[in-house]
Amino acid sequence: MTTTWGDFDYETNGQGYAIQRRPDPRIAARIHAALGDARTVLNVGAGAGSYEPADRYVVAVEPSARMRAQRPSTAVPALDGTAEQLPFDDDSFDASMACVTVHQWTDTARGLAELRRVTRGPVVVLTFDGDALDRLWLAGYAPELVAAERRRYPAIDTIAAALGPNSAVSEVPIPIDCVDGFTEAYYARPEMFLNQRVRDAQSAWGFVDEAATTRTVDRLRADLESGTWDDRHGHLRTQPEFTGALRIIVG
Repeated sequence: MTTTWGDFDYETNGQGYAIQRRPDPRIAARIHAALGDARTVLNVGAGAGSYEPADRYVVAVEPSARMRAQRPSTAVPALDGTAEQLPFDDDSFDASMACVTVHQWTDTARGLAELRRVTRGPVVVLTFDGDALDRLWLAGYAPELVAAERRRYPAIDTIAAALGPNSAVSEVPIPIDCVDGFTEAYYARPEMFLNQRVRDAQSAWGFVDEAATTRTVDRLRADLESGTWDDRHGHLRTQPEFTGALRIIVG
């Protein structure tokens, strides 16, 4: 039976995430620092296991069988479940985390309330700020993608308010050699967007029709071949970091 969860069908389109979406160690360090001294951690929307700490007791929850199957042998098996109905008692965990997943939940407010309910300490959410997506040059090539993403991502202020009055929001700089293959990871490597395997591991492209995707790829390829992209954005090829839409929210 196919599991339906959120707005993207990972059962059909979730292949390749474990390869293309590897945790970047610098982003991981920020997440793990935000977890504080927690010994027990709940990871909701755990996917293939990115950013789970290896030095703590982790319980993972993931509704997609395809994504659960991509978890490495070193990771704990993930429970089949959703953020909106967590099968745990109040205050069961020292900390909880949700990495690039809240936009997939059918009821974001309920899911965040559940995270807060089962967590004694910090709740750490890694997500993107829809209002900052056009910081990346790709917005000029794929406006349909940016528009689709903005509709999907919950407002940062909404997430922070749901996690508590003392929640803190931080921008996360993206390193030039980021190994986690979300769109902004390739700010300095535009050729990567010509690779369908790269796009297939970015759920945003699932909300852009084939004609628009073809136009984007064709225009980018032409601009790379002519040197137009480098004339406009070539400085990014050596820029060590890019501060775009990636955010950590800790409540």
